[in-house]
Amino acid sequence: MERKFQGQDQTLLQRGHSGFAADWSSDQRVFKRVSWGKAMMWILLLSDTFVFACFLAAYMTARSSTTVDWPNASEVFALHIGGQNFPLLLIAIMTFVLISSSGTMAMAVNSAYRKARVPTALLMLATAALGAAFVGMQAFEWTKLISEGVRPWENPWGAEQFGASFFMITGFHGTHVTIGVIFLVIIARKVWRGDFDRDEPSWLSRGNGDYEGVEIMGLYWHFVDLVWVFIFAFFYLW
Repeated sequence: MERKFQGQDQTLLQRGHSGFAADWSSDQRVFKRVSWGKAMMWILLLSDTFVFACFLAAYMTARSSTTVDWPNASEVFALHIGGQNFPLLLIAIMTFVLISSSGTMAMAVNSAYRKARVPTALLMLATAALGAAFVGMQAFEWTKLISEGVRPWENPWGAEQFGASFFMITGFHGTHVTIGVIFLVIIARKVWRGDFDRDEPSWLSRGNGDYEGVEIMGLYWHFVDLVWVFIFAFFYLW
């Protein structure tokens, strides 16, 4: 009796392996309720989470272990307007802009659920405009600090690790925002042209009224916004 059950278990195990291989080698969904596009986006975001976590951990390690004073963020990132200093004013505006873009992206996804083509495209373009504004302000911030002598290997206010940490973390995040802006414009254009409502699939669109591409873009954009909250808290407020 025991041998019979062992034989049955082995047969089921072989069938399970065969089914697993057949599922992955075909165009079927591995997770029956999750599309390939959404699953791959979650995997990308998970891997990016580890990368950003490593960057922030390295930054905190460098800051806590250095024997030289770390620059005061309120002074370094202050704006000089009318002869007065406004600590972290630019960073606060950047944060407000990026968080606002998360709201317009959420409304775009909601419009996509209702298959409202024009509002979806306009809200995605508004999100892209806010993202581009954020990147522009970040470029201004980089230009300002570089003109004041900040380099990846030195800075005039203290610990040398400050420049390397700043350019690495904000540069990597800014690259993600830039890529997101590009794809927001591309998908918004496809939505505006009605590519998502056609019978045949196309690049980034499965057609037949399936607006899942907008939702996948929303996942990416909300992740970028969430990462900035951690960068803002650990790098600028600490």
